[in-house]
Amino acid sequence: MFGTESSLSMFLNTLTPKFYVALTGTSSLISGLILIFEWWYFRKYGTSFIEQVSVSHLRPLLGGVDSSSPSSSNTSNGDADSNRQSVSECKVWRNPLNLFRGAEYNRYTWVTGREPLTYYDMNLSAQDHQTFFTCDSDHLRPADAIMQKAWRERNPQARISAAHEALELEDCATAYILLAEEEATTIMEAERLFKQALKAGEGCYRRSQQLQHHGTQYEAQHRRDINVLVYIKRRLAMCSRKLGRTREAVKMMRDLCVFQLMKEFPLLSMFNIHENLLESLLELQNYADVQAVLAKYDDISLPKSATICYTAALLKARAVSDKFSPEAASRRGLSTAEMNAVEAIHRAVEFNPHVPKYLLEMKSLILPPEHILKRGDSEAIAYAFFHLQHWKRVEGALNLLHCTWEGTFRMIPYPLEKGHLFYPYPICTETADRELLPMFHEVSVYPKKELPFFILFTAGLCSFTAMLALLTHQFPELMGVFAKAFLSTLFAPLNFIMEKVESILPSSLWHQLTRI
Repeated sequence: MFGTESSLSMFLNTLTPKFYVALTGTSSLISGLILIFEWWYFRKYGTSFIEQVSVSHLRPLLGGVDSSSPSSSNTSNGDADSNRQSVSECKVWRNPLNLFRGAEYNRYTWVTGREPLTYYDMNLSAQDHQTFFTCDSDHLRPADAIMQKAWRERNPQARISAAHEALELEDCATAYILLAEEEATTIMEAERLFKQALKAGEGCYRRSQQLQHHGTQYEAQHRRDINVLVYIKRRLAMCSRKLGRTREAVKMMRDLCVFQLMKEFPLLSMFNIHENLLESLLELQNYADVQAVLAKYDDISLPKSATICYTAALLKARAVSDKFSPEAASRRGLSTAEMNAVEAIHRAVEFNPHVPKYLLEMKSLILPPEHILKRGDSEAIAYAFFHLQHWKRVEGALNLLHCTWEGTFRMIPYPLEKGHLFYPYPICTETADRELLPMFHEVSVYPKKELPFFILFTAGLCSFTAMLALLTHQFPELMGVFAKAFLSTLFAPLNFIMEKVESILPSSLWHQLTRI
């Protein structure tokens, strides 16, 4: 034993400072090369090479199961979905669940002193109103001519005055619409005005229906009257929903969904009435009908939305969430139903990654805007504002979402131009959302990938060994003393163990072992 100690001390004494410089310099070079390779691999593939090798090859050897691997069955559907996307990246859509300006947005302003709507958002609404409620033949009817100017007016009071002026001439459906939207201070008052608008709109629709084949001018007027009638019925259904008459609202929305699917009325698809229907059915907890609506609209040929994706995820989570336990799932692995629920959540989060923070109340909600950007923060606010209560109603659904939603970002290819189940995430959403959302709201930005642990580790190792090499080169004797003291301390436990072994074993046996 004493011979071993003496040989070790002789070895340490023979080491020169040049050896320590070469050792630390080589270590720094090797760790630097590893760092460069890790960084290049991360920039190209979005994951750490060391981490990927350990998960793919070492975990199976140790008996682990990788339950977070993406489902290959959905990949083909996602590729087809991305090929069918013909709309522009940052197209702004009308919010199908938009609130009433007078009864809801203005009341918020009166209470808080804040403006919930931006000028850009209201300007888009003005353009929508001109598209829905005006046509080239408006000059033939004095009330419609007044309303054509009213929809272009920026001042709210001027618009309301013009609507009253049009009503003095005749019962004008669009004038009632404007007053219900902007002048009514309660939902009940808005509903009363919409009922008057419905009566006037039905009369105009019957007259234009008889004349629609007399020329292109009358045909355009008939299309406008259809738009007006559908808009009124949709808002009446929303009034019924807000006033607690949900079954009545569902019946009206089902009738409107028939018009929405007709190719003769392309503008009606902009209303997305099926999203109103889904929300009302969830309020009734009629999950079978919700699944039937999803089967019709969650189609590869139709545009997706947060409502479609997250409602599908909620239904699948509902089947397993009440008994889901992350500890139990980590021990036994995920069942088929749990895997389907997790994949549905990953699909929804990839479509709109901003929603979970609102559903989990990690970020405060505001009133949703009148227009939304698909996959953006504005859509996330609009969805969570109305659907948070439905997630809370399903026991364990938010817990399952909390445990699984961040795993989505490990599956999304990097860089983000590739996409996974959907077309690549648009890079322009942040700018567009800042135009749609008020200044007092902090816009949610797409979660950026964090650097893997092994890149940080190799960077620290490279820096540390480079510093040691520099210090050893500048102060060789001092660093040699430190190195000998460090190695002596490092080998002290080994020496202690050797002494204990020597005291236990017979001296003759220990002598034979040392000779071997």
